[in-house]
Amino acid sequence: MKNLILATGLALTATLATAQDKPVLTVYTYDSFITDWGPGPQVEKAFEATCECDLQLVGAGDGAALLSRVQLEGARTDADIVLGLDTNITARARATGLFAPLSPKPSGLDVPVDWADDTFAPYDWGYFAFVYDNTKLKNVPGSFQELIEADDSLKIVIQDPRSSTPGLGLLMWIKAAYPNKADQIWEALAPRILTVTKGWSEAYGMFLEGEADMVLSYTTSPAYHLIAEDDNTKSAASFSEGHYMQIEVAGKLKTTDQPELADAFLAFMTSDSFQSIIPTTNWMYPAKFPAEGLPAGFETLITPVDSLIVSDTDADKIRDEALAEWLTALSK
Repeated sequence: MKNLILATGLALTATLATAQDKPVLTVYTYDSFITDWGPGPQVEKAFEATCECDLQLVGAGDGAALLSRVQLEGARTDADIVLGLDTNITARARATGLFAPLSPKPSGLDVPVDWADDTFAPYDWGYFAFVYDNTKLKNVPGSFQELIEADDSLKIVIQDPRSSTPGLGLLMWIKAAYPNKADQIWEALAPRILTVTKGWSEAYGMFLEGEADMVLSYTTSPAYHLIAEDDNTKSAASFSEGHYMQIEVAGKLKTTDQPELADAFLAFMTSDSFQSIIPTTNWMYPAKFPAEGLPAGFETLITPVDSLIVSDTDADKIRDEALAEWLTALSK
């Protein structure tokens, strides 16, 4: 019996030692990425099968909060990679001096813009939209103006642009569609806003619980309900102004103690193994379409009449003005 206990103890010690010997790659990302239904668990399993490492995905709030966290932590951060920024904040992220150049740069992308960024690599993209229950909302707004003029009872939930990339995306959407009167749009839209949440998950949860008629989300969100739940009652409203595009990215921090492993992960992001996970977990379009293409159900999604996006440098320039317009309108 003593020999059995000793053998078991030695085996456990050896297993722990082996686990401790593996290099650790720490990736800060947004909370929904690491949920059981998000991409995180599958991404972790797929990458660890190739790297002989321990991939640790750490939820750090919503997308815009990620940059604030690594700025606060500075050189003390545990993160090797930040995954979940978007092009509305990449110029600001680059200006912090915290991020290292890509090595190598991604190629063969299916992102619908010419990708020339040498610091951040895209992993998915989509369009912002207001999602609604098509069994409940019959007079669906087809523009921001129609949303403003809708019945007084219609309420929407949006996210805070200071902590959430969808919230910031809405600022940019309105600014791109109405560059000279965004402040007027916000002032007229304010009575429609039931509440502003810190992140996407809270807002979408309120919508699903029936607390609001529409929620700021993505044109791809109905695909989740259709494919995962066999529920076709959720739709995205098509706006005549067009829809603002979000491109989500990841970048390597200069302070990483695993630079080669970080580069390997960023390269892995554009592999079939990673990209095939994205459509039915993160419910976005993959940055590089997998060999099998998009899942059945994606063909039912709306196609924006126009794609709206501003460069990362322009987004950084207009962010403060757009945020001031939003704050002023919501404070009245």
